[in-house]
Amino acid sequence: MLKRTLFLALFFVAGLLTVNAQKYTIVIHGGAGVMSKDKMDEEARANYKAKLNEALELGEQMLKDGAAATDVVVKVINVMENSPLFNAGKGAVFTHDGINELDASIMEGKTLNAGAVAGVQDIKNPINAAREVMDNSEHVMLSGKGASEFAKKQGLEIVPNKYFYTEHRYQSLQSLLKRERERTQKDNTGTVGCVVLDTHGNLCAGTSTGGMTNKKYGRIGDAPIIGAGTYANNKTCAVSCTGHGEYYIRLGFARDISAMMEYQNLSVTEACKKEIDKLSELEGTGGVIAVDADGNIAMEFNTSGMFRGYIKSSGEKEIAIFKNE
Repeated sequence: MLKRTLFLALFFVAGLLTVNAQKYTIVIHGGAGVMSKDKMDEEARANYKAKLNEALELGEQMLKDGAAATDVVVKVINVMENSPLFNAGKGAVFTHDGINELDASIMEGKTLNAGAVAGVQDIKNPINAAREVMDNSEHVMLSGKGASEFAKKQGLEIVPNKYFYTEHRYQSLQSLLKRERERTQKDNTGTVGCVVLDTHGNLCAGTSTGGMTNKKYGRIGDAPIIGAGTYANNKTCAVSCTGHGEYYIRLGFARDISAMMEYQNLSVTEACKKEIDKLSELEGTGGVIAVDADGNIAMEFNTSGMFRGYIKSSGEKEIAIFKNE
């Protein structure tokens, strides 16, 4: 009888460990800003939601197959970088000089290893370059021509700058240059990002962006800065940000969320809400996504909308755009 009881107990514990090992969560964003249901038609909404769903479903399938969080983050962000819908990769906004300059970063929660590229003009998928910096260099961040040279040596796809051209982004720049309109929150946002808890219990975060429309002087925002736009630590959470980068840099936004969880014992949702409050106090705008070591998520923003979505191993799923949705 005792042997049978011990066997059943061990079987139960093994079952719990198996269930826990299979737990996963993926959260994505495609930028936060001024979004109105009245100004975004049904077709546009459907297109955005379809692309977010494509990215999420790819990530979920990889996680079900046991993929590492880092691989998932890169592939999921690739889906959004390759779409003209988002301000990253193919859909990147234009600088004051009429070119596209892109930034990206990635960080692993298990090792605290990280990589980033900034101000690149010819790397098709900047998040891939950030991953190569993390894995195959002694550095954390490379910029400009040096980053492109490194990417070429790693065998990444290099494209002419005109690859990133999209008519609506170009016209957005032209209207600013002609002073036909004032700069809005929308010109500061549109970054894409992904945070993942994989079935091995590891966290990873990644972020990719084209920056601000009409940016000058080689401006670089928070997206490629570890601790500002991206952060991951297995002890706490993985974070990716989107918004007016200058404010995120000043706040050390992503790292601050992790620190509040570590030192103040806040939940991931509480920490993200508190950080968004800090952003609002400075009159900055934007949003953040995060997942903690237990798979709990946060998707917080102080704008009227943020392209966002998540899937959990429990089957829970959501894709949304506007504030109250």
